[in-house]
Amino acid sequence: MDIAALITWVITALGGFYMLGTWLSRGGAKAGNSRLPVPVIFGHFALAAVGLVVWIIYLITDKDVLAWTAFGLLVPVALLGFTMLARWLPVHRARSAAATAAAAGQQPEPAERYFPVPVVAGHGLFAVVTVVLVLLTALGTGGS
Repeated sequence: MDIAALITWVITALGGFYMLGTWLSRGGAKAGNSRLPVPVIFGHFALAAVGLVVWIIYLITDKDVLAWTAFGLLVPVALLGFTMLARWLPVHRARSAAATAAAAGQQPEPAERYFPVPVVAGHGLFAVVTVVLVLLTALGTGGS
């Protein structure tokens, strides 16, 4: 179960890197119209990355405190992720109106408008599975 958590965590991270790269390449906060606050994005990224490193160290050392630390880091990561999802959904729903406005020479679309729905959904799904697997491993379910 601990290796499965590592695999899902890495897959989740790849989706996150893709969306972060998309956001940055489309102007991110520089464009001035992003609904995703920079501290939320980079806080989510930093906590998830630190948690992944802690998880890898847990796999090497098998110290229960590290499993709980990784889980503790995932809690704010998940909360920040839900915050970003809640702020992304209106942008996704309003994309046709935003495209019309951009074509008319008005303010350009937010960078997060370019996140592919399958990547957003996959990132969220794998994130939930990761949190569950890490929690179950920390609880000692299934052996580790």
